[in-house]
Order: sequence, then C-alpha cells, then structure tokens
Amino acid sequence: MKNVYKAHILFTKEKDHFEVLENGYILVEDGIVKGVSSNLRELDYEGAKVTDFGNKLLIPAMNDMHVHAPQVHNQGVAMDLELLPWLQNYTFPEESKYADVAYAERMYRRFIHTQWLFGTMRSVVFATVHTDSTRKLMHLYQEAGMGAMVGKVAMNRNCPDALCEDVDAYVEGQESLIAEATWLSPSGRRAEPSSLFTLHSSLPPLVRPIITPRFVPSCTPELLKACGELADKYQLPVQSHLSENVSEIAWVAELEPESENYGDAYNRYGLFGQTPTIMAHCVWTHGKELELMKRNGVMVAHCPTSNFNIASGMAPIRTFLDEGLPIGLGSDISGGHDLNMFRMLVYAIQVSKMQYQQNHDKPFLTLPEIFWIATKSAGSFFGKVGSFEPGYEFDALVIDDSVLYPSEYSLLHRLERFIYVGDDRQIVHRFCRGVEVKEPEMI
Repeated sequence: MKNVYKAHILFTKEKDHFEVLENGYILVEDGIVKGVSSNLRELDYEGAKVTDFGNKLLIPAMNDMHVHAPQVHNQGVAMDLELLPWLQNYTFPEESKYADVAYAERMYRRFIHTQWLFGTMRSVVFATVHTDSTRKLMHLYQEAGMGAMVGKVAMNRNCPDALCEDVDAYVEGQESLIAEATWLSPSGRRAEPSSLFTLHSSLPPLVRPIITPRFVPSCTPELLKACGELADKYQLPVQSHLSENVSEIAWVAELEPESENYGDAYNRYGLFGQTPTIMAHCVWTHGKELELMKRNGVMVAHCPTSNFNIASGMAPIRTFLDEGLPIGLGSDISGGHDLNMFRMLVYAIQVSKMQYQQNHDKPFLTLPEIFWIATKSAGSFFGKVGSFEPGYEFDALVIDDSVLYPSEYSLLHRLERFIYVGDDRQIVHRFCRGVEVKEPEMI
C-alpha cells in the first residue's frame, strides 16, 4: 500500500546538519520510504493515499537503546545511591517480583504505554531472569506494534537467590523464547530457530530476542560462555553494561584477571561484536578498550541521566563520535529517572557542555549531532531505521507544536523548542514501520 504524507519534514542524513523540507512530501510503500521531496510530482505517487498534516512537523521516531523495563516501578526512587548498593537494596528486590506473570504484565503495560506517549518506537530492553515474564513483554510489544529487542537476563552469581538461575536453566529458557518464531515473524510463517533472521520476508521481525548477560559480576565464566555460544548459534545480538562505575571496573578485574580490560572480559566469550553488540554507559572506556570497541564495531548506549544519578561520571561521547563509534541514547530507567527520549537529547548536550568546560579542545555536541545519534545512528542497530532516506523503514512522529512557537520561528527553532520544552501532548501521530501505532492498552 502506498501513502504520501505532507508536512514540514526534518531529519538528519549526516550528523552535522538537518535536512529540512518545508511543506515536503514522503512517499511510503509497505512500511518503507520510497522518496522524499518538496515537489509531489517528483514522487511516484500514483495510487497513493495522500495525508496532509498541514503546519505540523514530521520527524523520525525515537529509539531507546538501553532500558530496564522491570524497573519502571522504581523510577525516581533511591537516586542518592551509587550503582552497587542501589542494585542490592532496590533493583534486585523489585525484579524478583517478576516471577509473578500477572504483576509483570501490569507493570510492562504501564512501561510500554509510557514509551508510546513519548514517541519511542524502538527499544533495546532488559527484562528479568524469568522466562514467562520475558515472553509476556515480547508479546506486549508485538501487540502494541512497537519494535523491540528484548533480553531475558542471565545471572548466576552475586545476586539474590530469587534471581539466580543456573546455566542449563538459562539456556533452556532462552531457547524456548528463540523458538517462538511464529509470532516473531512478520509474515506469520513458521521457521526453525536457526533461520530466525533469514525469514522469507523483506524485513526482520519487529520483536526479537537479544542475549543479555546482566554484567560480568553477575555471570560466572560458564554462563558467559553459554551466552556467547547462544549468540553464535542463533546469530543473535548482545547487550550488557560496560565500564559504568569505577568500583564495578575494579570488581571485574578481580573476577576476570586474565582479561586486559572490562571489554575484553566480554570479548573472550564471544560477547563483544562477534554478533551485533550494544554496551551501555562506557563512562570510563579509553585506551585498549576503546580500540577493541572500534575494531569490533560495538555500539555505545549513552545514558546521561543514569550516569549522573548513580554518580558514575560523564561518558566521553565527543571522543566516541570523533573516533567513529556507533552511538545511541538510552533512558536506563530506573538508574535514569526519565523515559522521555527527547529529554535524553537535552541531557546529552548538557553533559557535553560540562565536559567542554573541562577541556576546550573538544567541542560540545550540537543539536544535529545529538539528533542524528538518537535517530539514524541508534536506528542502525535495528537495520535501516531512523532516517527518511529511500529504503529506510518509516518510523515517524507528527508534532503539533502550535502551542509552543511564535510565528516567526524557523522550522529548526520549532523542533529545538519542542525537544527542550515540549511533551507527549504535542505528539499527535506515531508510526512504526509505516503503521500508525495507536495507544496501547493498560490494565
């Protein structure tokens, strides 16, 4: 099916500037952008339904590249603690409740609804160790029509008994999720688990599993090895945490003395770029660890609010950007306190400005740079997502900012003002892979 959308169109093909089409047109067919132009006659729009959004803004949707769905109930709680005591006293007790699938569904519906409100159409998500609750979260994303990579968490040491799962049980639970290719497939075809990413469809499934060792201190070498073997066997992506906190790094050095650095502790088990990999935080990443990330193409999920709240530090995002590392932004609730990804753009710029005051050799992030990081760069982890270039999946938001702007503002200033002071009330339409996403159901 063909659709043409008319609006003021803004997106970032390159990181240093916006593409701006006043009263522009986007042609979308079967969820894919076929063309964008200021002149409708330049597009192959015959037979298309034309929707005119008038004076509204049309921009790529947001991507949350690191978020803990089961921590939604703790959002904004215990923000005066550092990482390890925060985990032990608040996070682990809350995650233990997800053994109850009914509780999990109630909280996960609340979580997905909030993401929808703020225009986050794709996410890379930590669930818990509980297979049934993780399955429920995946089904809820599919029901909502929003894209997600959802991870059943691997943990078998340095955690409460209720969250400790032995290696065999983890592998069995993970493989049961991988095997559910029928509902993961957009075509509805049955497929063997090994062909999960080569289904007879032009697009990968919107909802996919991702291998998720929580972090090195929570996983024995045997469990890390099993995670790496699963990632290789099924060609699954990987997510975890890296160099978030100084005390955490020292702990990893004690647990993995044969590793050169924290990143190498993952690399030795096939969990650091051997399949698509995203590592959250990277606050203290430098030297050989940074070189290994570059060599292996590991993506950074920058989580500015979490880094501040848990007193971890300020990640060197300008350095990563200049070095060519792939980067996205993450809310990291409940280490972070805000699920609004537009606020993450603001916080990331503010962090970079504080770093600029410490080192004037490295300029702070600009609005087009951080918008590109949040959209096209982050979206690359899902495929061709995050831009309005031909061939990209149409993930988009329609913004009615009429209550925010004086008439003399440029389109770029209107977008900037929405990012800084707007909220979910100005997002009037949300699209994921070309389909308008309606408000998810709450219970």
